Amino acid sequence: MLLAFNKPYGVLSQFTEEVAGQRTLALFGFPERVYPIGRLDADSEGLLLLSDEPGLNTRLLDPKHAHWRRYRVQVEGLAEDHRLRTLESGVVIQGKKTLPARARTISPDIPPRDPPIRDRKNIPTSWLEIELREGRNRQVRRMTAAVALPTLRLIRVAIGGYHLPESLEPGQWIEISPSDRSLILGH
Repeated sequence: MLLAFNKPYGVLSQFTEEVAGQRTLALFGFPERVYPIGRLDADSEGLLLLSDEPGLNTRLLDPKHAHWRRYRVQVEGLAEDHRLRTLESGVVIQGKKTLPARARTISPDIPPRDPPIRDRKNIPTSWLEIELREGRNRQVRRMTAAVALPTLRLIRVAIGGYHLPESLEPGQWIEISPSDRSLILGH
């Protein structure tokens, strides 16, 4: 079984609380024995896959399999071309250069987050679409910070050729159909 979950802001990508009162996946009525494939930190939103198939974790997350992940990222500041090119060529984070990525500015129609992002009246924000083939800890946030564009909001919208369904509200999940499963796994 492979599930797509639209993870809301403030939810941990795990089933157990580390600190009393934390929101976890246990709140959303998933079938027994499913686990998250990869992670989205509590501050991130969007597509999280869950499965009861142990082999999928390696198949989807190992960079040698080149499963692209697409994110919509609201950043503080203006995303000039030279910053985007730097993101695409790779930046050094945690002492190691990231793999080449794809980056472009976008103008998405995304509802405000609850709670809202911080808003500074004198500093503009930009939206980027960033695609990666690796998933280091807080990688997108560290990459945007490396080019002086701190991340304010991060939403994963696709893995491989599978896009988070627009009709799937935050906190909702669905079982992925066999045809959509092939978009993720590539067969």
